[in-house]
Amino acid sequence: MREAQKVWDAPVRLLHWALAAAVGIAWFAGEGALSVHEMAGYVALALVAARWAWGWRGGRFARFGQFVRAPGVVGRYALDVARHREQRHLGHNPLGGWMVVALLAAVAAVGTTGWLYTLDRFWGVAWLEALHRTLAWGLMALVALHVAGVVFTGRRHRENLVTAMLTGRKRPAGEDDVV
Repeated sequence: MREAQKVWDAPVRLLHWALAAAVGIAWFAGEGALSVHEMAGYVALALVAARWAWGWRGGRFARFGQFVRAPGVVGRYALDVARHREQRHLGHNPLGGWMVVALLAAVAAVGTTGWLYTLDRFWGVAWLEALHRTLAWGLMALVALHVAGVVFTGRRHRENLVTAMLTGRKRPAGEDDVV
C-alpha cells in the first residue's frame, strides 16, 4: 500500500474546523447567550476573511483556482455522479468546490447582517432581523448538504473524508483520479 498523500495543509484544516466550531457556537448560543452569539459571529467573519485570503495565497489544494470549476464542468460532474461514474478528486470535487464558496458566502452574509443589526441605524429593524434569521437557516441547510455530500462521497470512493480533513492526508491518486 502506498503512503497517504498530503492534500489539505494545516491552515485549511484549522480554518475549516474553527469555522465549524464558531458557526455551531453562534447557532446554539442564539439569543439566550447574545454576547457569546455575537462573539462567535465575529470570529466566524474573521475566519471567512482568512480562508478567503488563503484561497488566493495558500497551497495548491487550498486555492480556489484548484477546485472552483466552471458551471459546465460542475454540470457534467453532477451527471456523472447520477450515473455512478464520477472520477475521484484528490482535492475538492467540482460540487464540493462550489459548496466551499456557498458556505463561505453564507457565513459572510449571516455575520454581516448580524453585525449590521448591532448598529444604531439598524437596531430593531424587523426586515434585517428577518433576513439574518433566514440567512442563518439557509446556512444550516447548506451545512446539512455539506455533511451529506461528505458522507456520500466518502462512501462512494471508500475513504474517510473527516479523517482526511483532520490529518490533511488522503489515499494517493490512482490513474483515473483527478489531481
